[in-house]
Amino acid sequence: MTVFIFLGSLLGAMALGIPIAYSLLVCGVALMWHMDLFDAQILAQNVINGADSFPLLAVPFFMLAGEVMNVGGLSRRIVKLAMTLVGHVRGGLGYVAILAAVLMAALSGSAVADTAALAALLLPMMAAAGHDKARAGGLLASAGIIAPIIPPSIGFVIFGVAANVSIGKLFLAGIVPGLLMGVSIALTWWYVARKENVTPPPKATRAEKMKALRESTWALVLPVIVLVGLKFGVFTPTEAAVVAAVYALFVSTVVYREMGVKEVYEVFVAAARTTAVIMFLVAAAMVSAWLITVADIPSQMIGLLQPFMDSPTLLLVMIMLLVMAVGTAMDMTPTILIMTPVLMPVVKAAGIDPVYFGVLFIMNNAIGLVTPPVGTVLNVVAGVGKMKMDAVTRGVIPFMLAEFAVMFLLVLFPSIVTGPARWLAN
Repeated sequence: MTVFIFLGSLLGAMALGIPIAYSLLVCGVALMWHMDLFDAQILAQNVINGADSFPLLAVPFFMLAGEVMNVGGLSRRIVKLAMTLVGHVRGGLGYVAILAAVLMAALSGSAVADTAALAALLLPMMAAAGHDKARAGGLLASAGIIAPIIPPSIGFVIFGVAANVSIGKLFLAGIVPGLLMGVSIALTWWYVARKENVTPPPKATRAEKMKALRESTWALVLPVIVLVGLKFGVFTPTEAAVVAAVYALFVSTVVYREMGVKEVYEVFVAAARTTAVIMFLVAAAMVSAWLITVADIPSQMIGLLQPFMDSPTLLLVMIMLLVMAVGTAMDMTPTILIMTPVLMPVVKAAGIDPVYFGVLFIMNNAIGLVTPPVGTVLNVVAGVGKMKMDAVTRGVIPFMLAEFAVMFLLVLFPSIVTGPARWLAN
């Protein structure tokens, strides 16, 4: 009955059009009434405690770093570097998008910010070169969702806080899966674009490559600073976010000089708005998370999944299918906040490594950003490219399937994640 009230009140509130954060509060109040625990003071205390977290400070600073990167010229220089390296090969603009997405993912950790930048810079170029615009939009959307996997990742920060898992270990464990996602969409692009009769740009000269590398060096140093600092314990993930934001501001204002006082103010406001949405979601979700624990819903979930508990692989397949279904209707952050407190006890009871599960869980949620009908990243590409949602959806399908294939490959072969993660952490 408790599970029914939890799901019924949450889905019912969402069906009425109530924003997800308020739906989570409605769900919490409904559970309180059911268990005869309603107390406005407890409700308020859990909301406050939900946002009172030092690791969550990483979110506003990574959001700020992403905004600065796009406005301050770091993204544009990375795209230019990728263009000089692989733009001349057949289907080169597609490979430019993938390479740029991987490099940018190591800077911001935000799928929406990276996709918006990529679509604004590359979609007009790809359409003008003769590529099918819907296919190009689908490629850019699928490349943009690499950002939540390769560190630094806002998704890993939120999951780490919700699941009480080391964010630093999650960051290091996400490197190889993120690169594999890039490889999978590159292979898919090679397959779908090989029949297009598009003349690639001329090959860049050595001088042009060196110039692009020099101009982008300041941008490329940032992920090195973050990863080396995390590996050797120089700073925590939260401190890494501050370093990233300050470094991006310094490069944009002092080195590249593309941001003045007005632009700095605007990026701070944009980052604050996005952060406010995320933090309110986190705060509201803590009410439900506390009540999920009090109501012992995880034990009920373990009972429901008991037939699969003896086979961790089969259990993971079932969980991934469940998250895939949820991802078609819900955005990444609320999915993490709602499902993590329910699934983590099941995962621990089955003896599955929480860091390994976290990588798969965030990867699944990231792909959910391009699964219709919600598909936040699809909406970004459609908006930036002035395209119909149906067209972008059609274009993203082959790339989305390739990324799901990588995810299930990691389910079947955990060592692909755990092996490199263990080596990087030591």
